[in-house]
Amino acid sequence: AITPGELLCLGSSLAFSGLFYYLYRKKARVVARIQEAPKLQVDDDLPALVSAAEGRCLPYVALEGIVLPAKAVLTSHYHEGLQGVIQKLLLKEHRLIWNSLARSW
Repeated sequence: AITPGELLCLGSSLAFSGLFYYLYRKKARVVARIQEAPKLQVDDDLPALVSAAEGRCLPYVALEGIVLPAKAVLTSHYHEGLQGVIQKLLLKEHRLIWNSLARSW
């Protein structure tokens, strides 16, 4: 006979498995969209392309071109010859929603 404790463990295990599979599939779709992103060159045509896009926004694109560092190039401590730069500007929009339970935005 199955005890109530075993049923509880089985049910919670199935619930967690379902939750983690849902999160995995959601992230896998995002990764697939990023991998299928169109590759654009950083040139004089890029501003016109962005202006012509719906909402003046390109959701996922890979930009290819020469990047100049603002101050100094970062070098990797782990891979010899690998260099990078830090993105200078990041625009993040947050949508405010009133939470009536917590009485906050």
